[in-house]
Amino acid sequence: MSEKKQEKGHNSTKSFDQINLKLTQIEVHSSTTSQHDNATPHSANLTQQWLQRYGWEILLHPAHSPDLAPSDFHLFGPLKRHLGGMAFETEDDLISELRNWFDNLDVDFFRVGINSLPSRWQKCIDLHGDYVEK
Repeated sequence: MSEKKQEKGHNSTKSFDQINLKLTQIEVHSSTTSQHDNATPHSANLTQQWLQRYGWEILLHPAHSPDLAPSDFHLFGPLKRHLGGMAFETEDDLISELRNWFDNLDVDFFRVGINSLPSRWQKCIDLHGDYVEK
C-alpha cells in the first residue's frame, strides 16, 4: 500500500474517531434518520457499523443532486454570504471563523432546512427528476 493511501486511511479513521466522540456526547435516538450518498466516508465499514449499532435509518441521497442536499440548498449560501469579503492569513484563522459561525447558528436554522426536504422531494417528483429551484 502506498504511503499516501495509508495516510488517507489514517486521516479517515482519525476523522471518524473525532465524529464518533462528538456523537457519543449527544443523545442518540434509534428513530434518527441519516441522509447520505455512497461517498466513501458514508459507506465505510466503521460508519455502517455505527449506524447499525444505534439503529439509524438510512435515507439514500441521489448522486449529483445538490438541489436535494440540505447542505447545498440551505447551508452553503448563508455561509458564503458570511465569509464574503473576508481574508484569512492562515488556515487556522479560517477554521476559527468557521467554528464561530457554526457555534452561533440556532437549532431553528437547521430545523428549517430539514423541514423543507419533503416539499423539495415532492417538487423533484413533480418535475420528473429535474433540478429543483429555490
